[in-house]
Amino acid sequence: MNTADPALDHCIRTTSVPGLPEPYRGKVRDVYTLTGNRLAMVASDRISAFDHVLRQAIPYKGQILNLVAAFFFEKVSDIVETHVLDVPHPNVTIARRCSMLPVEVVIRRYLTGHAWRTYKSGSRELCGVPLPEGMVENQRFDLPILTPATKADSGHDEDIAEAAILEQNLVGKAVWDEVRNIAFRLFERGSQMARDRGLLLVDTKYEFGLFENRIILTDEVHTPDSSRYFYADGYEERLKNGQKQKQLSKEFVREWLIEHDFQGLDGQVLPDLPDAFRIEIFKRYSELYETITGKPFKPVQTGNFDAELAHLLSSYQ
Repeated sequence: MNTADPALDHCIRTTSVPGLPEPYRGKVRDVYTLTGNRLAMVASDRISAFDHVLRQAIPYKGQILNLVAAFFFEKVSDIVETHVLDVPHPNVTIARRCSMLPVEVVIRRYLTGHAWRTYKSGSRELCGVPLPEGMVENQRFDLPILTPATKADSGHDEDIAEAAILEQNLVGKAVWDEVRNIAFRLFERGSQMARDRGLLLVDTKYEFGLFENRIILTDEVHTPDSSRYFYADGYEERLKNGQKQKQLSKEFVREWLIEHDFQGLDGQVLPDLPDAFRIEIFKRYSELYETITGKPFKPVQTGNFDAELAHLLSSYQ
C-alpha cells in the first residue's frame, strides 16, 4: 500500500479476462477481440514517451484518456465515421474492428516537440515539407503541415513523406487523398474547440482504418496522449520573450525525461518516475479533461478491475 497519495494505489497496469484470448497490448491500451467484428479497447494507466512504456503508471490516466477520446469522437462524427460503438465504462470503448492503415497522420500548427528538435538540428525539411528559415521554438506555421509517420510494432515510428507513402503503395492515392482531407478538417474542428476553451491545438496524431471499404477514424482523437495544447492567454508574450509555453499535454513528461538523459536512444537508461511527479501528471491530465469538457473529472473507483471487466465484456460476447 502506498502512503504517499491514495491515488497511487489506483493504477491499472495490465488486464486479463479469463475466457478471452490474451489481448494485444499496445503502449497504453489492452485490446480484446470480441464477436461480431468488435474490439474492446481498455485504456490502462500506462504512459509512454519516446516510444517506450514507462515503468510507473499514472492514477486514473486511462479513464481520462478514454473519456476525452469519447468526447471528441462524438464531436467530430459529422466529419468522419468513427470506430466507437459504445463506452460502457470510463476505461473501456467497444469499437469496430477495422483494417488499419499503416500510417499515422500527424498535423502540426506550431514548431514544437519533434518538429523543433528536427529544426534545431539544422534540417529545414520534415517529411518532405520544407520549413522556413528564421523560425523559433513554438512559432506558428502560416498553415498547418502534414507530417506522416509509419507505425512501428515496437521501437520508434519513422517519419515518412507523402510521396513515399504513395510510391511504396502503403496507402492507395484515392484513400490517401480522402484521409488527408479528413485530417485537416478534423484539425480545424479540434482547433476551434480548443480556442473556445482558451487553448491552442499545437499538433495531433490521427489513425484511420477501413471498415467495409469506408474510412474510419480509430484509436483516439485530440487527447493529451495524441495532441499538444498551449494556453492561448500569454502565448504571444512568451513567444516574444523566448519563454516556455504554458501547455496541457504530455510534452512536459518528455521534457522531464530529456532532463534525466533519456530520449529513447540506444544505451540510455529509462528513469523511474517519482511519486510526486506521477501525481503531477495525473493533475495535468485532469486539468485538460476539465478544461476541454467543462466538467469536473470524477474518477470511478475500481476494486478488482479484471473481474469487473470480465463481467462487462460478457454482455458483448
